[in-house]
Amino acid sequence: MRTGAAVLAIVSLGFLLSACRNDTAQTAPPQVKPSLLSQEPLVPVLPPAPEATTAPVPSATTSPSPSGFSEQYVTYCAGRPTSAQVIAAVRKVRANLPAGNGVSVQKEPVCSGVWQYTVLNVTGSEPLQVITKGSPNALTVVTAGTAPCTVEVRATAPAAFLDAVDCADQ
Repeated sequence: MRTGAAVLAIVSLGFLLSACRNDTAQTAPPQVKPSLLSQEPLVPVLPPAPEATTAPVPSATTSPSPSGFSEQYVTYCAGRPTSAQVIAAVRKVRANLPAGNGVSVQKEPVCSGVWQYTVLNVTGSEPLQVITKGSPNALTVVTAGTAPCTVEVRATAPAAFLDAVDCADQ
């Protein structure tokens, strides 16, 4: 008799728990990501606000980086660095770039933390996607090519940056 009562209790508990399931997260519409290649201004995509009643405690990832840009979103760099600084940094590692007007900016630099993403037009070539990091006066070219989502970028760049450069899905 005790075994029957135990089975009945387990089955009843299972029914109760299955009724508590919340499926609303699966019905939310997908977010549309702005493309860095569009000419429209970027709007920061911020995570949803917490529903807690107490004030959130700032963490190391929510404070601005030494560059002054938060790692929580991607925004235009506003001249820090300039496109000329990005081109100069790329020329240091890519000696085969055309001289003079052979390299121009297709998409101004966008920043997240100390990371920057720029798209350059190169005469006689596909657009060059450039990822740099560091301060404007000491930029380090992380990658420059047609596939910027290298292992280093995916492993160390901020999540918002990876999403904006379309590395998050790779």
